[in-house]
Amino acid sequence: MVNFCPAQDFLPRIQTIKVMLQEVTRGIKGAMVKDNKFCLSVHFRCVNEDVMEIRPNINWDKGLALQYLLDTLGFENSSEVLPIYIGDDKTDEDAFKMIKSIGRGFPIVVSSTPKETEALYSLRDTIEVMSFLIRLAKWKKDCGHKKTSLFGMFRRLIR
Repeated sequence: MVNFCPAQDFLPRIQTIKVMLQEVTRGIKGAMVKDNKFCLSVHFRCVNEDVMEIRPNINWDKGLALQYLLDTLGFENSSEVLPIYIGDDKTDEDAFKMIKSIGRGFPIVVSSTPKETEALYSLRDTIEVMSFLIRLAKWKKDCGHKKTSLFGMFRRLIR
């Protein structure tokens, strides 16, 4: 088990901000404050606004978390491990960049509309994500019987 929480000291402040945001957005129909533990997201679904995120001012992001996991688990230079990172958020871009910088893995953005991203692959929605993961699991199960490369499988499954 990996336990590394550099933002732990900020949790009380994040909870204080959460209460304030809930008060501010209470009268806005469709607004929702989502507590992601180490960050808060304010979703304005019915008021035609994008997501606003408040994160602690520390040198830590999803890309650094991915690198930390690879290093801690001993996979930083392993050709046997290919990170797959699937995300739909602006904060996921850090992980997409990290995968590109280490030169192996599959950064996959989930978006129904084209957008600028560091991801090299895309899926349209959660239904495609589920289909991809099921097909990936089946490919892994059949891997011993067929000599299909992972890269070949990705070319078929991801646009």
